[in-house]
Amino acid sequence: MLHPSYTDLMKVVNSDVEPGEQPIVNSRYSIVLATAKRARQLIGGSYPLVPDQCPKPLSVAIHELSQQKIKIETEKAEGSVE
Repeated sequence: MLHPSYTDLMKVVNSDVEPGEQPIVNSRYSIVLATAKRARQLIGGSYPLVPDQCPKPLSVAIHELSQQKIKIETEKAEGSVE
C-alpha cells in the first residue's frame, strides 16, 4: 500500500496554489509520472533529498514529494502568455 496516499500527495503538491487558480495536479496519473521520473533520476545517480529510509528509488521519490523536497512543474501550453 502506498503511504502517503495519492490523495494526500495531491493535497501536498497543490498546497501552494492560490484559491481560484488551476491545481498543479488533477489526477493520480500526474503523481505517478512525477514520482517515476524522480525514481529514474535516483537510479541514474542523483542523490536523495531525504534521509535514507528505504533503498527503493520509488519509495524515496514518494517521500521526497510528500516532504516537499521536490516540486512538480506544470508545462505551459505552447503559445501561452505568462
